[in-house]
Amino acid sequence: MIKCYLDDKTLLVQFTTTELDHHVATYIRENVDDIIMRKNIKNIIFDFQNIKFMDSSGIGVIIGRYKKIANSHGNVSVINMNPRVEKVFNLSGMGKIINVCKSYEDAINA
Repeated sequence: MIKCYLDDKTLLVQFTTTELDHHVATYIRENVDDIIMRKNIKNIIFDFQNIKFMDSSGIGVIIGRYKKIANSHGNVSVINMNPRVEKVFNLSGMGKIINVCKSYEDAINA
């Protein structure tokens, strides 16, 4: 469902599933939170390249990780969103607090 890569204090989360919904939310939440705690992560980049659908559970996953990272003065970014998912993302208000970037390099430099 996800592949995770670490670079210093930055975690790149790549979704291998096409839907970020209630079926996968708990799995993703638990796995990402475990890595955040074990590796003292400061920044997270979520790669939405494969995501075609996101519901409120998916929004909750991203917002929850944002709250954890923001408490330690880190940043959360998302990359490679398709227009449909980006619309849901922005309608939820997440676009106001989370960096939406085109690429990994853009997210690192944000």
